[in-house]
Amino acid sequence: MLLYNSIVRKTIRSASILLLLISFSVAAQVPVTSPNTSALPPAKVRKIEEAIRGAMERGGIPGMSVAVVVDNRLQWVNGFGMMQLAERGLLNLDAPVQNYCPAFPQKQWMVTARLLLGHLAGVRHYRGDETDITRHYNSVAEGLDVFKNDPLLSMPGTQYIYSSYGFNLLGCAVEGASGEKFTDYIRENIYVPAHMERIQVDDIFAIIQNRAQGYERERSGKLKNSGLVDTSYKIPAGGLCSTVEDLARFTIALREGALVKPQMLEQMWTKQRTMDEREIPYGLGWEIGAHGGMKTVYHGGAQQRVSTLLYTIPQKNFTVVIMSNLEDARISSLAAQIADIVFD
Repeated sequence: MLLYNSIVRKTIRSASILLLLISFSVAAQVPVTSPNTSALPPAKVRKIEEAIRGAMERGGIPGMSVAVVVDNRLQWVNGFGMMQLAERGLLNLDAPVQNYCPAFPQKQWMVTARLLLGHLAGVRHYRGDETDITRHYNSVAEGLDVFKNDPLLSMPGTQYIYSSYGFNLLGCAVEGASGEKFTDYIRENIYVPAHMERIQVDDIFAIIQNRAQGYERERSGKLKNSGLVDTSYKIPAGGLCSTVEDLARFTIALREGALVKPQMLEQMWTKQRTMDEREIPYGLGWEIGAHGGMKTVYHGGAQQRVSTLLYTIPQKNFTVVIMSNLEDARISSLAAQIADIVFD
């Protein structure tokens, strides 16, 4: 592993990232190790470093961390719980979600886990100043109070409407199907088998070693500290703290079949369709695209203090994880640029 210190030593945080189809927003921690070794040729490492510097300069990004995985090896470092339960026969993806999360009221139409995973359930996304919530919620089910009584925006299956709250609801369903707290389930069934050593809940009251400071940009272009936010209302959709190394280990475990079987992974990485057979750019918890004629599978996001991206090219067994401590940092093009460098 190689840590490029002139970049990584700066404060870093990240945003929405997928962990086995439960979409988490992950607040990053500053890496504390810095061995200068890499399995990539030095010339490619230099080009990657230059690409990162360029992206940071163009975007005015104060801090960034990047991990590159090729052939299930960590090469360079600078919604899944739901699918596991389905695989084990503990949860039916096509059953009413209230079977597993009775805290969510019955709606005009049936809402299922499969529809929620594909953002086809009609559940709304954030609105107004909800992302600035400072109230503390004591459980995943309690966090549903923010949106659970609102009507669905559309008949499920008819429209693609991105919704982080839908993944909060999935987290509640994980608890009901497994009989465990959401955080206990993902620790035992994701973190441990994937050897993710530093990921944890981004508890606003806890002292988390090396938790990074995040920033936002004023209209004038000046940086300022991001505002305080308590993510306890959306732990399944955006309330974890981790590092690029841990998220890289997660992708390796995923590809090696340590978390779900290959057949289940293929379902996750296949575009969904609406009831009238319109294809949407989303699988089960993952966005699906293309680069250089090859299929790409990825997920990114942003919230206070953070921006993040996990970007995979399955055909090349390649993944790059990018974390930045700037809200709404534009980092998607950097992932494709790094892929081009690695495979040039």
